[in-house]
Amino acid sequence: MVRAGPRGGIIRGAIEKGEACRWKGVRVENHDPIKAAVIEDQKEIREGLQALINGTRGYRCTGAFRTMEEALSKIAFEVPHVILVDIGLPGMSGIEGIPLLKERYKDAAVLVLTVYDDDDRIFSALCAGACGYLLKKTPPAKLLEGLKEAIEGGSPMSPEVATRVITLFRSLRPPERADYELTPHEIRLLKLLSEGHNYKTAAAALGVSVNTISFHMKSIYEKLHVHSKSEAVAKALRSRVVR
Repeated sequence: MVRAGPRGGIIRGAIEKGEACRWKGVRVENHDPIKAAVIEDQKEIREGLQALINGTRGYRCTGAFRTMEEALSKIAFEVPHVILVDIGLPGMSGIEGIPLLKERYKDAAVLVLTVYDDDDRIFSALCAGACGYLLKKTPPAKLLEGLKEAIEGGSPMSPEVATRVITLFRSLRPPERADYELTPHEIRLLKLLSEGHNYKTAAAALGVSVNTISFHMKSIYEKLHVHSKSEAVAKALRSRVVR
């Protein structure tokens, strides 16, 4: 029987016992395997996920990477159908890397797998372009179903994450639209960021330099009384500054 580990859930327990990780309950309709890549800094969990995917009929792991930087440079050798991304990575975070993955590999679904279940990270990851958000305590069979659902256009989420998303969206209904005296240019910038753009891609879309974007962001922070990009986007959406 597979044991649950302290942080990696059942996945870590499986790799500790050296089991085959062949799970039932997930059907693959075609003959081509679902190709998945893993971006996870913890070696045990990374290897456990790799073993789970490769040990399941109809699935294949095309690469397992410790950092986002490594993934961005190597995923191109064999582009997967879905990319599992941890958030707390050394160097570039998962949230920072998701828009880059989406920009470079437009046909690949990006699915978050993390221990974090706070509103800010959930919201930021989904705004950055993640199609779903699973917690690391997700049972292996559910994780495999999540990979399949992601490539079929679904949005797999752990139940507690889905509840938070619903609660968050319910809060996005202020009676009147606020503008905080933002300029039209600042509002356009916030809209781009809410769609998952980073400073570089937003600058390209607006035809300005990254330094100009940074200048406008300082003004936005002051007007919205926030201290980060994710806070600015969340407040702009809540206040219906952008839709």
